Amino acid sequence: MNRDKNSYVLIYAAVMVILAAVLLAGAAIVLRPAQQENANIDKMQQILRALGQSPDKSAVISTYKDLIKKELLVNEEGQVVKTFEGEEVGKSDAFNANTELSYKLIAKGEKQDLPVYVAEVNGKTLYVLPLNGAGLWNKIWGYIAIDAADHSTVDGADFGNAGETPGLGAEISTPHFSAQFKGKHIFREGAFTSIAVVKNGQKVEDKDYVDGISGGTLTSNGVNDMLAASLKPFQKFLETYNAQ
Repeated sequence: MNRDKNSYVLIYAAVMVILAAVLLAGAAIVLRPAQQENANIDKMQQILRALGQSPDKSAVISTYKDLIKKELLVNEEGQVVKTFEGEEVGKSDAFNANTELSYKLIAKGEKQDLPVYVAEVNGKTLYVLPLNGAGLWNKIWGYIAIDAADHSTVDGADFGNAGETPGLGAEISTPHFSAQFKGKHIFREGAFTSIAVVKNGQKVEDKDYVDGISGGTLTSNGVNDMLAASLKPFQKFLETYNAQ
C-alpha cells in the first residue's frame, strides 16, 4: 500500500481510533469493580457518620456490617416488603437502591419502595433514612438517624453535595452543620413536622429547627425542602414499624 495516499492515512487513523476505543472499553471493564467498591465504601461512610461513627477506610465495611443489623425496603403504607440480613447487608437491593430517582418518581405520584438501614449502636436501635434533593448548583443528599424508641428523635445526620459553593452552601457537609440536628424531632404531638432550616436568628414555632448556612440561603432552603420531601414517605413506617 502506498503510504503517501490519503486512503492509507484514513485507514491508519480509523484503526488507531478503533484500537483506542477497545483499550478504553477494556480498561473501564477492568476498573468497574474497584470503582463500585469505592462507591459502596463512600456510601457506608456517610451512613456511619450519621450514626456518629468515623472508622478508618480499611475498617468501614466491617464496621458497617457490625452496626447495620438489617436493610429494609418499605412501601408507601409503611409496610416492610423485603428484609436483608447477614451476608446480604451492604449488597442488597435496599443498599443499592437509587433513592434520588425514587424520590423524583414519588414527587410525580408514583409508588416506590424505599430503603431503611436498621442499626444497633451502644444498645440503641436507630433507623437511618436516606435524603435526596437539590441545592443551588447541583444535587444534595444525606442520611439521618432516627431513634426507634420514639420514632422521632434525631440521633445524628450527615449531608453531601455535588457542587455547592465552597465556604458557603458547601458548609452543609461539615460536622458543624450536621451536629445541630442531634436531639431534634421530626414529630410533634404525634404529627409529622420534619425539621426546618432557617436563617440565623429566626425561629419556627410549630416544629424543631436548625440554623442555615450564612451566605448559603438557597442551599439551606434546599436542605429544608429535602428533609420535608424525603422524610414524609417514611411517616407511616415510623408510626407502625416502631410499634411492632
